[in-house]
Amino acid sequence: MPRDVIILACTECKARNYTTTKNKRIHPERVEYKKFCRKCGKHTIHKESR
Repeated sequence: MPRDVIILACTECKARNYTTTKNKRIHPERVEYKKFCRKCGKHTIHKESR
């Protein structure tokens, strides 16, 4: 299957808050989303962690 589970980590506090899936054949680069971090208490950019 081309879809893999990825973990999103906050760029400010490095907390791993979210999991999602992505198609690695279409998007081989790392993704980043702006999501709410419960530890920081605000919306921050979350990047794909390895």
